[in-house]
Amino acid sequence: QAQLQESGGESVQAGGSLRLSCVASGDSIVNYMAWFRQAPGKQREGVAGIESGGNDTYADSVKGRFTISRDSAKNTLYLEMDSLKPEDTAMYYCAAVIGRASMQTMRAARALRIYAFNSWGQGTQVTVSA
Repeated sequence: QAQLQESGGESVQAGGSLRLSCVASGDSIVNYMAWFRQAPGKQREGVAGIESGGNDTYADSVKGRFTISRDSAKNTLYLEMDSLKPEDTAMYYCAAVIGRASMQTMRAARALRIYAFNSWGQGTQVTVSA
């Protein structure tokens, strides 16, 4: 089973930028990868996801500001966050679909459904001040 470790979370001012990284370790096949976030008192929500072939998807709230990318050779997932807003403040989690996945699971992953992902990191905190 792959283990996921996030890094890069910091406190920044509104309008600033951050780059989050997530390294996947282990020998398992890593299919779809994504970033989720959870603010205090709110449900965890999908931010962006990417397939091994590069097809990506974004939540409407981050389109045009966030960019997800993936370096398969390094087993690393990135999230470039620009024009940060106070409402982006949250714990950011890396998630992955590990091992063989059904078409149904992959469809759910592309839609950033939490239940599709079977491996999660511990999270990295992003705080954006006004």
